Amino acid sequence: MDGGGDAGTHGGRPSVRRVAVLGAGLIGTSIALALRSRGVEVLLSDPDPASLRLACDLGAGTPLADADGRPADVAVIAAPPAVVPRVLRESQDRGLAHVYTDAASVKASVVAAAEALGCDLATFVPGHPMGGREKRGPGAARADLFLGRSWALCPTGKADPGAVERVAEVARLCGADPLVIDAAAHDRAVALVSHVPHVASSAVAARLVGAGEDALALAGQGVRDVTRVAGGDPSLWTEILTHNAAPVAEALRAVAADLARAADALAAREARAEPVRDLLARGREGHGRIPGKHGEATLPDYTVIPVVIPDEPGSLGRLFAAAADAGVNIEDVRIEHTPGLPLGVAQLHVLPAGVDTLARALAADGWSVHPGA
Repeated sequence: MDGGGDAGTHGGRPSVRRVAVLGAGLIGTSIALALRSRGVEVLLSDPDPASLRLACDLGAGTPLADADGRPADVAVIAAPPAVVPRVLRESQDRGLAHVYTDAASVKASVVAAAEALGCDLATFVPGHPMGGREKRGPGAARADLFLGRSWALCPTGKADPGAVERVAEVARLCGADPLVIDAAAHDRAVALVSHVPHVASSAVAARLVGAGEDALALAGQGVRDVTRVAGGDPSLWTEILTHNAAPVAEALRAVAADLARAADALAAREARAEPVRDLLARGREGHGRIPGKHGEATLPDYTVIPVVIPDEPGSLGRLFAAAADAGVNIEDVRIEHTPGLPLGVAQLHVLPAGVDTLARALAADGWSVHPGA
């Protein structure tokens, strides 16, 4: 992907210099902010005037309606799957850009609908940036949302190679790694790594609706981690899931079968509960296959340093600044809040070589550090 075509970079400067982003929600605004940080001109549109104003006020771009009419190098359609084909056809009819892509999280149904509408598939490269948050709207957007993430490109057999390269350049400008994959294979993959986890997270969170206050008071980081994505918008996720129904249903049935076997074993009070042990063992093995921060097959052996932090504005910023002054990179961080107290514990994940240096530096700076705890 880093070769060819008249798109790509020349002399260190991106050939993609003007991008129209159609949709100023979380994903569209995050793409726009990332592109603006790289000096790309961004033209924004959104059917909701309030979202468009907020995105523009955040510095994500200028209104498309105020543009001079010159075609953009690329138009990114950041809209739900059902909307993408219609917007694509309308945009191509008006000559909005030389190349078009989208950011919907399902691809096969989008491609089929686009073809049925008579869209030009030579200039359309279906895409899916693998980044997101449980929050929505331009106010939740971040320029670094796609940094180090994969960005799926699912060109059809009719796609022009130059169009594919130009969309890949948009992904790279956003800090992502473009990955070319067939649309059907993409949908099966995201069913496993995104869509089913969302449903499973929602199923766990749904058990909390009728939970008593005592149970909720005992909630720790484990249940917070498992249920985090359950905070997503139900209407949006219903559309995503129905557009990828068959792969999601297949994977959900497999998950349900695993859970049913484990439940039956526990209900029968089996002495060794082998189905439970088997599920936990396979779960651990699967978790170990998830690529880590730097793309390795398994996570490095980080050491966790607990640091007590006050629950007040600026605490994390000061803590990170102290770590930076010590010359130690914080690879990951988890926050444990202390119920009823204005305190929390920041679990700092660092490489073993930096543990002593960081612990000494933070202690000298007045932080309550508890290495080995």
